[in-house]
Amino acid sequence: MARDIAVIGSGYWGKNLVRNYHALGRLGLICDRSEATLAGFREQCPGVDTCLALSDVLTHPAIRGVVVATPAETHFAVAREALLSGRHVYVEKPLVLDEAHARELIALAGARGLTLMVGHLLQYHPAFERLLAMARGGELGRINYIYSHRLNLGKIRREENALWSFAPHDISMILALTGEEPRSVLATGGNYLHSALADVTTTHLAFASGVKAHVFVSWLHPFKEQKLVVVGDRKMAVFDDTLPWADKLLLYPHSIDWKDQAPVPVRGEAERVELAQEEPLRRECLHFLRCVDEGAAPRTDGREGLAVLRVLHAAQKSMDAGCAVTGLGACPLPTGSGDYFAHETALVDPGAVVGAGTKIWHFSHVLPGSVVGARCSIGQNVVIGPDAVVGDGCKIQNNVSVYKGVTLEEDVFCGPGMVFTNVWNPRAHIRRMDQIRPTLVRRGATIGANATIVCGNTIGRYAFVGAGAVVTRDVPDHALVAGNPATVRGFVCACGEKLDEHLVCRACGAGYEQAGPGLAPLPGAQGRA
Repeated sequence: MARDIAVIGSGYWGKNLVRNYHALGRLGLICDRSEATLAGFREQCPGVDTCLALSDVLTHPAIRGVVVATPAETHFAVAREALLSGRHVYVEKPLVLDEAHARELIALAGARGLTLMVGHLLQYHPAFERLLAMARGGELGRINYIYSHRLNLGKIRREENALWSFAPHDISMILALTGEEPRSVLATGGNYLHSALADVTTTHLAFASGVKAHVFVSWLHPFKEQKLVVVGDRKMAVFDDTLPWADKLLLYPHSIDWKDQAPVPVRGEAERVELAQEEPLRRECLHFLRCVDEGAAPRTDGREGLAVLRVLHAAQKSMDAGCAVTGLGACPLPTGSGDYFAHETALVDPGAVVGAGTKIWHFSHVLPGSVVGARCSIGQNVVIGPDAVVGDGCKIQNNVSVYKGVTLEEDVFCGPGMVFTNVWNPRAHIRRMDQIRPTLVRRGATIGANATIVCGNTIGRYAFVGAGAVVTRDVPDHALVAGNPATVRGFVCACGEKLDEHLVCRACGAGYEQAGPGLAPLPGAQGRA
């Protein structure tokens, strides 16, 4: 069996992911910043490689899937690099901290045909899976109310409040049960141990269908409670994860009779629901492996992770402002910050996201699923997407199409009339959109006017593609290429000037050294990037 999974971050929760993937025979690499931690795993997991740097993960030839269990603020950068390297990605909750970053990861995974899965663990708990099936099958009747309590004394965090630490799992379950996003969110919090971090929060959710829900989380509670209660008009269900397996999921066939125009409760005996006794994390790991091996869609994919993130943001905003946040359910995915300029003849479709400070000029069109970063300049008659990714600070001049499968990192320049392809051998009468080959243009690269980039290739960091060139193979970092087919004619500095024979930029003084087929800046070199 292939050892093709890497776990990045093997601390408090990551060690459990290491244990499971090793037990499943798929763990090939452990990446952690602590050499002492890695030394311990080398004893526990003989034959599994270890490393300290993300770059070693992304260049490891055997790794197909990456599991990210690093601090939440690093999730976006790590997941993005993994997707750009062609790896399937699983990210522990929360997916990221910024909605625009979530949209970018979703678009990137979609454009490259890769799995993006979020670790909402309780979606894979046998008790919740059974509960969800009963709710969707109508066994509970019409759902009226849901509440979730996740309470304990510790583990107290200092990098995030109790809402962000505890509530994602509960919000994920509630969204799955209702099948919709809330139209309003009202949250309150109490800060007792730190003025900036809430130790106790209560979040109230109201849905257009009439369902109401609340989530109560705290790490300052006298006893542990992990309970989800679903109240239907036919039956009520209680999922209590602190109880033995036989009692984890109970059904209460309570009903309400009307006598003399007054409601009278009729109590029924609790019914145990038989469950398979399996570790939820193992089931979650198996689900990710199935997605990697078979191309199955994750139950908790990037869009589900984004939906949870939107509720978390709304709850945080409500706590900060002291009022309810409404309108959350108006669209399933955000359409950008709104802080950008689009000419009256330009179109930005619903489902596209555009960053702040970007300008989109005459007759240009951003299609659904595409992500355009902040501070970009999009010239006239430009088409982006669907599902294309344009990073911050890019400049795309007139008459350029950035097709599905193309990803531009930050600060990329696309000259007028240059061409991206996305299918190797197109025919008008044969549909080949399932054969898209991804194209990646790395940070700071320049593509000259009327150049053609044949799909499936990567343009390296700060590379310079001359006007009219036809790129048929990867272009190394800082390489200057020209001609048809494009060949290396020298190297350029990050500032755009050609380097001399000593790999020094005479314009800004930066120096470089050979790094594989391309160049890398000399340590401590001065210059202007």
